[in-house]
Order: sequence, then structure tokens, then C-alpha cells
Amino acid sequence: MTTDMTQRLETMLASGKETSLLRYTLGKNYIDAEQFERAREHLQRAVELDPQYSVAWKFLGKAALELGDREGARDAWNRGLACAEGRGDAQVVKELGVFLRRLDKSA
Repeated sequence: MTTDMTQRLETMLASGKETSLLRYTLGKNYIDAEQFERAREHLQRAVELDPQYSVAWKFLGKAALELGDREGARDAWNRGLACAEGRGDAQVVKELGVFLRRLDKSA
């Protein structure tokens, strides 16, 4: 089930107002609604539109992991980590480092 906000965002997207932020926000909303396949689709498009969007890479990894795609999660998190390091985004660097270590431990 989607929220009213998600419906409004989908309407914006359908009207041709595609941006990386819009795609990221839709992806995040679908993660919150546990609709991980739809989340992955939107987050994948967000990073296609802006390959340096480290937070979108972070959530793309989360969606992939929820779908059982450990390698997809690892790839997204590694790419997000490279972006965050390049931009000096210490918080995202820290979070993605933790996610990658947990992924390694659970292997």
C-alpha cells in the first residue's frame, strides 16, 4: 500500500518531472512500505540520473539486500562509499562502512 505522498510523487513523475531527488524520494517511500522491487527501480534510476548521489546508492543497496541480492547490495554500497568519500560526506562514509562490514560478517 502506498501513501498519499507516494501517490503525489508518482503523479509528478508521470507528468514528466523526473529528477534524481524525485526518484530517490519515491524509492525511499517504497522501502518504508516494504515494496523493495519498486524501491529498487526508482533508486536505480536516481543513480542513473546522478551517479554521485551517495544516499541513493545507500538505499539502493538496502533494497537489493531485502530482495536477497547480496552482491547488488555490495556493489551499490561500494559505489556509494566512493561517492561519499569523494564529496567528504563523513556520515554516509561511516554508515556504508558499517553496512559493508555487516554484509561481510553475515557471509
